[in-house]
Amino acid sequence: MTTTSSDQRPTEDTLELLRSAFETDWREPALGYDGVSAWESEHGVVLPEPYRSLIAEITNGSSLGPPEDGGLLPLGWLPPDWPYDRERSPAAPFPLQEAWSWEGEPLAVDHHERVADVFHHGSIVLGAEDGPSYWVLVVTGPQRGKVWVIAEVGAYPYPVPEAFSFLEWVRRWHAGDGWWD
Repeated sequence: MTTTSSDQRPTEDTLELLRSAFETDWREPALGYDGVSAWESEHGVVLPEPYRSLIAEITNGSSLGPPEDGGLLPLGWLPPDWPYDRERSPAAPFPLQEAWSWEGEPLAVDHHERVADVFHHGSIVLGAEDGPSYWVLVVTGPQRGKVWVIAEVGAYPYPVPEAFSFLEWVRRWHAGDGWWD
């Protein structure tokens, strides 16, 4: 497990923005740093900031928040319609650095395995949108700390071509900016 300089504890202004984005009445109990560390040890990865501090200090999920369909999932949870029934591996390298639209692509021998790797490697699931589309926070590799959308047709940094950080994703939702505007 490694950390980078961008994994420093967030400023009080950042924490205040996160507190204001997730209304107290809708928050799940925070895990505390011991709970976060235990999850990280079990999964072999250190979560990126400020997501790490959010779930340790403020809330481990919220039914009101981004994404709007069901809110922010608690750490390690999957939406009910998650398409793959296999163990997730957050510590495995996230396999993409740029968008990949696999719909209509000629099927390579390892196509299904490669798609499954996008769903299961190097990320945690933040929540779901209609479609179904899933918001993930990349926790390994060059896209670490960035938010991506994974759907049945492909995977895309949000917004294309450069992904937002988790903080910018929350900020955009909290400000009422449309996801796709």
